[in-house]
Amino acid sequence: MGKKYNYDYVVIGSGPAGTTVALTLAKNKKLKIAIIEANAYGGSNLNTRDIPYAVSLGFSHAYAKLSAYPEINSRELRYNFPTVVSHQEYIVSLLGGGSKQIYKDAGIECIDGYAHFLDDHTVAVSSDKITSANFIIATGSHLKTSEIAGLDKVNYLTPDTAIKVRRLPKFVFIIGGGSTGCEIAEYFAELGARTLIMERAPHILPREDKEVGLLLTDYLTNKLGVMVITNSKVVAVSQNGNIKTVIFSTGGQEKMVNVDCIVVATGSEPASDLGLENAGVKSKKDGIVADRFFHTSAKNIYAIGDCLSGSESSTERAEYEASVLATNILNRAKNPINHSGFIRVTSTYPEVATVGLNENDLTKLRRKFKKAIVPVKDIPASKTERLAHGFVKILADHSGKVVGATIVAPNAALMAEEFSIAIRHHLTALEIASTPHITNSWNYAVKLAAKKLLDEQKSTKKK
Repeated sequence: MGKKYNYDYVVIGSGPAGTTVALTLAKNKKLKIAIIEANAYGGSNLNTRDIPYAVSLGFSHAYAKLSAYPEINSRELRYNFPTVVSHQEYIVSLLGGGSKQIYKDAGIECIDGYAHFLDDHTVAVSSDKITSANFIIATGSHLKTSEIAGLDKVNYLTPDTAIKVRRLPKFVFIIGGGSTGCEIAEYFAELGARTLIMERAPHILPREDKEVGLLLTDYLTNKLGVMVITNSKVVAVSQNGNIKTVIFSTGGQEKMVNVDCIVVATGSEPASDLGLENAGVKSKKDGIVADRFFHTSAKNIYAIGDCLSGSESSTERAEYEASVLATNILNRAKNPINHSGFIRVTSTYPEVATVGLNENDLTKLRRKFKKAIVPVKDIPASKTERLAHGFVKILADHSGKVVGATIVAPNAALMAEEFSIAIRHHLTALEIASTPHITNSWNYAVKLAAKKLLDEQKSTKKK
């Protein structure tokens, strides 16, 4: 190590990125490694977000689906709400949430607390000073600080706490119609709570193309009774006893509503308050600056995952970056990073999955493209599953190579993996259309969309 440091590598953060890089580096038994965690080991993915949401949304979607069957007497369908949350906690513990054992078994030392850089080789954790030859920052992201007046005086829920409440609220007001806001809205609405979701943008899921937001709005409104208000913003909130008052601006007017639960789902920002300036690490408003090999401006300090500038919040992407970095370190290599083909998912019902570029992206980049859309109502699965809301949209360049796809359907994430392979390996719509697909599956819409794109290309050429 040259100078005498406590460790060879110290990883800050034990989420998907931090855990992956630490465990991979630990395969070299000569390296002395530590991991610093301020909250629960395993990070938010395991303890408060991906896993808990998968359990809770899986239950609420199943309950709502069964309740909608006319063959079933919905009045006889009952559930125990505290048990739903208890099962969520059981699954988290089963997967090692909050446990240090996986790190200890790998020979990694666990350090509890918040890390603050004193210089490029030293961090303070509480009253302790820890030195390392190298640091890897994998702190992820946290909820954006809201500028809503009075919010600091109100008992509100966040995406981390919303699905952990043990009593179903009567009336939920969700601030933010992004991916997480929509998931929370469905969760409460499917279980019977009166729900309102508000979004500043012209449509919910503003990162997706317009028709995605409009379709999900139609489903939430007409199937679940959710009130969706867009082009609006919350001005102030207050609380009197258990009643919370929300004042919001919409259509040039201010209105007011009383609810018993407020959820703030206004998006995330990098968790980078680490005293980076003391270590000579450059950062921007949207995160830590690093090169394509994850070196920061301090060459012994790396950054990976959601805390990076320009990064997109994704468990899979964070794990991938961590794996590439660790492999490069162990092998003294410079393997390139390839971010193509990662899927963005909103776990509503129907599910929303986007892979590659969408129309908004291509328009901003001024790239010409061809597209085809197939509504899921055109395939047999729509009839057997009793769902007409959804579509598959495929986007291709002038040569027919797939550059993006958006899917709204049950199992959209799994369906999108076919497009992920196509984008990552430069496949064409013809190659997808000529691949056998099960006729009675949701994936059949993928084949039809690719075929429709080819038919439209042929029609254009004839003209």
